[in-house]
Amino acid sequence: MRKLSLVLTLVACICASAYSQDEPIPPKRSRMVKVGLFGGCTPGMLFPDVKPINDFLSAGKGAPLKDNGMFLWGGAGAAYIMLVPNLRIGGVGMSGSISSTSLSTLGIRRDAELRVGYGGVTIEYVVPIVERFDFAIGGMLGAGGIDLTLRQSNGGTNTWIGEQNYLAAGLAAPADNVTRILSGAFFIYVPSASFEYSFLGWLALRVGASYVGMAAPSWQVDGRYDLMGVPTEVSGRGFMINAGLLVGTF
Repeated sequence: MRKLSLVLTLVACICASAYSQDEPIPPKRSRMVKVGLFGGCTPGMLFPDVKPINDFLSAGKGAPLKDNGMFLWGGAGAAYIMLVPNLRIGGVGMSGSISSTSLSTLGIRRDAELRVGYGGVTIEYVVPIVERFDFAIGGMLGAGGIDLTLRQSNGGTNTWIGEQNYLAAGLAAPADNVTRILSGAFFIYVPSASFEYSFLGWLALRVGASYVGMAAPSWQVDGRYDLMGVPTEVSGRGFMINAGLLVGTF
């Protein structure tokens, strides 16, 4: 009987030892509930509808802007709020530009630059797929807009007296260089969806798509004077492919 008890005790110890080797110390945390925070760079390629702007430029003897996309650069960060599992709140800001140049036979150079920028608060819900690989869906609400900068140069020499004469003539006299900035301020909304993979535990890669929407515009010239009659089609809204390199806890 004593031998049987000894054998049973030995078998139990071996089984317990084998089970303890399979169980990591400390036990792995479940990835179904996300915690942590992160931040990083978020480049993207925006595809705005530039046709209304190109029609405007062509009528003014300027060169059209390219219509194959605009590269945007920015940053983003977020943290899980814990009150609602897998829900995170953060912020993002991005901007980019495209430009064109024309030169007439009379030596008049016309430059145009379209800049799009926005920033706001992000709200996203994260769905864990497998360990370190997640799907995030949500959006951003904020503000931003576009600046259409128009420049014309006659190739002449700029002088202090020449600028004084230009001002004294009530800006009616021809100037060697003229710059106008047409600015539109918008309410921005950006629904988005993305996949994220944390390949180093503290470093993650994001790839996704979104739509940059713009509403309720307010237009000005040179940041001071109201600009009326701008067509509603003129904006920086469009589909965007975005990416991100993020550092934090995932």
